[in-house]
Amino acid sequence: MFRRRPPLLLGVAAAALGVALTTLVLFALRDVAPVVSLGVVYLIAVLVIASVWGAWLGLATAVASALAFNFFHIPPTGRFTITGGENWVALIVFFGAAVLASSLTELARRRTVEAEERRQEADLSAEMARLLLRGGRLEEALPAVAERLARALSAPSASIVARAEPGGTFPLREGPRQIGTLTVDAPEPVLRRIQVRIVPALEALLAAALERDALMADAVETAALRRSDVIKTALLRSVSHDLRSPLTAILTSAEALKLAPEERVELAEAITEEATRLSRLIDNLLDLSRLEAGAAEARPEWSSIEEVLGAAIEDVPGGDFKLTLDDDLPPVKADAAQLERAFANLLENAQRHSGGHPVSVRARDVGGRILVRVVDRGPGVPKAHQERIFEPFYRSGSRGSGLGLAIVRGFVEANGGRVWVESLPDQATSFVVELPVTHP
Repeated sequence: MFRRRPPLLLGVAAAALGVALTTLVLFALRDVAPVVSLGVVYLIAVLVIASVWGAWLGLATAVASALAFNFFHIPPTGRFTITGGENWVALIVFFGAAVLASSLTELARRRTVEAEERRQEADLSAEMARLLLRGGRLEEALPAVAERLARALSAPSASIVARAEPGGTFPLREGPRQIGTLTVDAPEPVLRRIQVRIVPALEALLAAALERDALMADAVETAALRRSDVIKTALLRSVSHDLRSPLTAILTSAEALKLAPEERVELAEAITEEATRLSRLIDNLLDLSRLEAGAAEARPEWSSIEEVLGAAIEDVPGGDFKLTLDDDLPPVKADAAQLERAFANLLENAQRHSGGHPVSVRARDVGGRILVRVVDRGPGVPKAHQERIFEPFYRSGSRGSGLGLAIVRGFVEANGGRVWVESLPDQATSFVVELPVTHP
């Protein structure tokens, strides 16, 4: 960003070369124009040197040019003497013009450099604002901002942290409070310019980014609380009936146990069935709570999909399932218990909507993936509902608690798979589970 002049030694050499070349050129021009009017040619070297290396070297070039002009071209030549008022006037005018030209060139050069630096500072501020305020985490944006700053300053290194840090080059403040630290490895003149031009903009941007992060954290917390309230309300609405029904049946059957012994067998079976139903509902609530909390970590091991599906079918009492498996299905590396819970919920959902028809279950190996397709003959799922049915507590009808399919998706995705539904109204519904295959 901050332009550095070329080395001074190079400027001295360029000035000497410019004066020498101009002196040689004037020898060729002496027969074309009066000697006293040729001194203006030296101004070319003075202007070039002053525009690149500044006024002081430009003035030195002007002095050297005046001496060379006097020694080689103003009579008597070959010595530093001046005769005649005309020659004195020519030399004085030349030297004054050279000094003025050098000063004006230096002023123009400074204005040009300053304008370019201001433009680059504006570009740098815009880039820092984009990096800090684009919406990502501040901790991830700060290294990118520091790298961009170091590149703009041509500095070996730079770092920015959003905290007070001893030993930093510049403390970044918002009022009396230190909100960050900028450390830059740069020469003292560059550091002074950074203090004046860069630090205030960086302080404002860092304060805005910290405020944005605080607002985002508040928004996330508010959304989480709102979601928690929604889930609690949905939970009460969704499972109150499902909890009440088996409890009512159990209490009724328990009261009826006072009847004759020969009538108790049927009542005991009813108690067992309703208690099992209640247990499954509670298991689903626990599974969903673990998934929502991100605590349902899969423990993968080599598992047979045939055994997983067989265990899931056994978990659904009274189901009518037709299981078809391709030959030599490869094992899957997954958490067998989670997959069993997922398939049990999927089969129970299909059985509930099958209208008394058998449910088809087929597992196939398709290009390094295992596809398990569960097909029921129910009323179908409208297209508008096909994604929402996997949301917790969402029910497309009056049956079910709205937990099962959310658990299916959660456990399948926890094991690297995916699940979707293919259905049209009043046609068969297919739930497809895709699991990756990794050969042992």
